[in-house]
Amino acid sequence: MTRKEQYEQLTPQIAALIKGEKNLVGILANVSAALHDTFPERFFWVGFYLQQDKDRLRLGPFQGSVACYTIPYGKGVCGKAWEEGHTLIVPDVDDFPGHIACSSLSRSEIVIPMYDSAHTFRGVLDIDSTRPGDFNETDKEELEHIVGLLMKETESLFRFFR
Repeated sequence: MTRKEQYEQLTPQIAALIKGEKNLVGILANVSAALHDTFPERFFWVGFYLQQDKDRLRLGPFQGSVACYTIPYGKGVCGKAWEEGHTLIVPDVDDFPGHIACSSLSRSEIVIPMYDSAHTFRGVLDIDSTRPGDFNETDKEELEHIVGLLMKETESLFRFFR
């Protein structure tokens, strides 16, 4: 099955999983699990960092090994995606200036910023792979779509995380 076909199967499952649910932590946990389980050979770490302070991201639900608790604005791939306001694909984390190495097993990374309908930043979806160059434009497009579905369904729940 191609990468695109895997996403085409996964996206409606995620949409059904989160529809009408009001437990934000549970939703984020299940979305990370669904992504991690769909791509176990590719996705070493899948999780969310949420903006709970003005200048920091705080660790949210995830699947994978232990992770950093906080990431400052503009620092690492997650902080830089927040600063720049768009998805970042990093083919080799060793070549990314200021990369925050929560695990030495991480070799490539994709980070998708999460915005609500008022374009208020809420956090990021962060995915790491043990393989260099593992993320491409298909991942970017499909993961941005999943984050869009997620934000549409959970927007009102984020007010508790400010």
